[in-house]
Formats: sequence, structure tokens, C-alpha cells
Amino acid sequence: MWLDVYDAVTTKAGRYVQGGGCATVGVAGLVQSGGFGSFSKRFGIACASLVEAEVVTADGQVRRVNANQDPELFWALKGGGGGTFGIITRLTLRTHSLPQWFGSANATIRAQTDESFVRLVSRFLQFYFERLHGPAWGESVKLRPDNRLEISLVQSGLDRQACEQLWNDFFRTVGADHELSFEDAPRIAVRLARSWWDVDTRERQGSSAFVRDTRAEAEPGHAWWSGDQEQVSAFLHGYESVWLPAPLLLPDARATLASALVAASRKLPVQLHFNKGLSGAPPDVLAAASDTAMNPCVLDAFALAIVAAGGAPAFTELGQVIDADVARRNAQAVKAAAAELRRIAPEAGSYLSESDYFNVRWRSDYWGQNHGRLERIKRRYDPSNLFVVHHGVTE
Repeated sequence: MWLDVYDAVTTKAGRYVQGGGCATVGVAGLVQSGGFGSFSKRFGIACASLVEAEVVTADGQVRRVNANQDPELFWALKGGGGGTFGIITRLTLRTHSLPQWFGSANATIRAQTDESFVRLVSRFLQFYFERLHGPAWGESVKLRPDNRLEISLVQSGLDRQACEQLWNDFFRTVGADHELSFEDAPRIAVRLARSWWDVDTRERQGSSAFVRDTRAEAEPGHAWWSGDQEQVSAFLHGYESVWLPAPLLLPDARATLASALVAASRKLPVQLHFNKGLSGAPPDVLAAASDTAMNPCVLDAFALAIVAAGGAPAFTELGQVIDADVARRNAQAVKAAAAELRRIAPEAGSYLSESDYFNVRWRSDYWGQNHGRLERIKRRYDPSNLFVVHHGVTE
């Protein structure tokens, strides 16, 4: 899983490799399905860093594929869907120079009324467009039905002084608005990038950011982010994702975007993952991503909006009971919230690794114009459909 790779590449070697934000994401699956991490705006999607793969295809051959050898299969592995074209046995990934600093900015802001919440969201979108829309910033903000805006962003390359200066005006403006209040005070944190995934160092500093794997057979440093603990065996009621195109951030469209986001958040919380859209990324990152099977709309998306609902693990043998009525209501609320966003972005795609299990337009949503090419590659390397996955490319 990715934490093991980060431990080897970043903590021990002082380099960066583009992987998942959640430390437990599987390496091969992430690369085959695209792959976003907290710092994708700067380093790109994981599949764009693929240099070579060893893959066992349906005919039993072990192939070493790259840009020159089986180049079409190599391209399909870069975002064409996990488990679809063969069995991956080895990956070679490009590493990148590591910035000196990684950091974060967190705050929770509550608005007194729906109207002031729309104003807050619009103000934040303007701030994001003018100051954050670039390679440095990733992760997310969440809009909640009770008019709370939760900011949980991370950055690469900025020291503490630069980070604080960047946010001061926005936080000062919020503090001066009598209809807005900080429920959680603003927090700016910066650390040496090399220690970002260093479990030992964080524990020595008194941090509870990681949960360590205490099994006897676990490798040293094997752990996961404590904030991801609730995802273990979660029972999903509904899940939708929508890539939001960058032109929605422009002044003449921003009010429409803010209203749609707030309307969606009346149903369920809406989370904007800024690192899962590549608008604002450097030209070389965009060029590398365009040479993958990913839906090209990711190149112009400033964020991936996610609406999801779920419950406790469905382990009925342990006495846990699923409330089917609640689950169905949540599933409908997810669809209703996503519909508000699709009204302003009707042609927007969806990220195949985080999307609706029942999506009927999955071919165009996941791959756009690239789906036809993927079908031809599937026909060549797996004509009998030995490898079948849900909503995967078939011959």
C-alpha cells in the first residue's frame, strides 16, 4: 500500500512519488485507475508517472510494457481501470524532487443564515480562484447542511510565513463579518516534507495523525491516517462524484457555482477535492496526464465534488443491523445533491475510483472520448474477456 512506498521513497530517500492521499490505497489499483494524492496539483496523477509495467495478459504471456514495447497496452494501464487488461506483477514509477515543506490550513466557519452561507461560499471560491488555484494547494473543503464550511487543505512548497500571509486576508474578512464565526479557529501547520509520512517522528512529537499496525508480522512504520479509520468496512448507501470545470470559478459564473453547491449541501455534505482536478497544474503535469486513458475533462477541472453517505459495517453476524429505510433515503439524497451539480456541469465526468456503483453513463463519465480506444485494446489483449470487473472496459 502507498504508505510503504512513501516510507521508502520520501522518508528514507528524500524523493517524492505520486500516490494516494489515503495511506492504505493499493499501489497497482491506484495506478491503473488514474490515481490522485494530496499533491496531485503539483505532481500529477499517479498513472502519468508510470514508466514501465510487468503484466500477465490473458494469453499467459508475461509482458514488460512501456512507451516503446506494447505501447497501447501501456497506455491502457494508465487509467484504463484496475484488473481489466491483465495481472500487474511489477511497476516502475517516476520519482520527483521533494519540496522542503509540506503544510496544511484548517478552519471551520459557521454562517448564521442560508444567505450568509451562500455569501461565505462565494467569498471562499473567489479566494481560491485568486490565491490558491495553482500547483501548491490540494485536499478539500466540505459544505455541510448546517451552514458550516470546513477547510482542510494541504500545500507543498510554502514555509509557515508564506502560508500565513496567504490566508491572513481571507480569515480577517471572515472575522469581520458579524454573521460568520469560527467554530474551529484557523490553524496553519508546516513541517519538513520528508517527515510527512514518518510515523516514528510524528509519534515522538506527540502526534496522533497515524494509527500504527501493531500486528507482530507488520513491517516497521506500517500505519494509516487516523482520520481514515471510519472508512474501514463502511457500508455505503450512495456515492457520486462530479468533476467541476474551471470556468465555473470565473466571476460571471461564480454566483451560479456557489448557489449550486449550497443547494446540493442542503441534502447532504458536499466535499470539494481540489487535488482531484488538474486545472492550475503546471504544463508538464497537464501534458503527462493527457497521455493517459483518464477522462480528458480532468485537465480542465478545478476540483472533484463528492457526495456520499454510509453507515457502520454490515457485519450482521456481530449483531449489527442495517436500517434499509435510512440507507434508501440517503441514496436518494446523494442522487439529489449530485443532480444540483450536474445542472451547472451537465457534461462533467466522474472519477471511476470514487463514483456511483449504479452509474448508467459510466463509459463516458470515466473515460470520455478515450473509451473507444480502450475497447480496441481490450479486444486485442483479452478477446475472451477473461478479466471482468464492474464497469470495466469489455471487448
